[in-house]
Amino acid sequence: MSTWGRNIVIAVLGLVVALAVVPAGVAKRGDVRVAGICTKASTSKLKLSEEDGRIEVEFEVDQNRDGVRWTIALNQNGRQRARMTRVTKAPSGSFEARILAPNTSRADTFRARATSPSGEVCTARGSF
Repeated sequence: MSTWGRNIVIAVLGLVVALAVVPAGVAKRGDVRVAGICTKASTSKLKLSEEDGRIEVEFEVDQNRDGVRWTIALNQNGRQRARMTRVTKAPSGSFEARILAPNTSRADTFRARATSPSGEVCTARGSF
């Protein structure tokens, strides 16, 4: 094998090892990721993670359509923590709602709910 061929093999192997060690989109250790449920064709997911002693709550809905206004409610242990609106944006036609919530001494259960003007509802629930 020529030097040039050997260099290509080494470069490709290095890339494969790098991708195996640090894949894109991998959650930090201890993160909780939950797939949500939507009443129509959209998809949703909830991610919970520790951030400086608090809990970062990220709720994402992907509708594949830009410019749709959704109303979101984020609850912790049955108590509403946030109510907001978000608009789906290009290129994916999705939005993300994010809050920081207190980390109580017990397990914290989060429920996220988003409603579109057409009446579609997306929900997700997870505990941290």
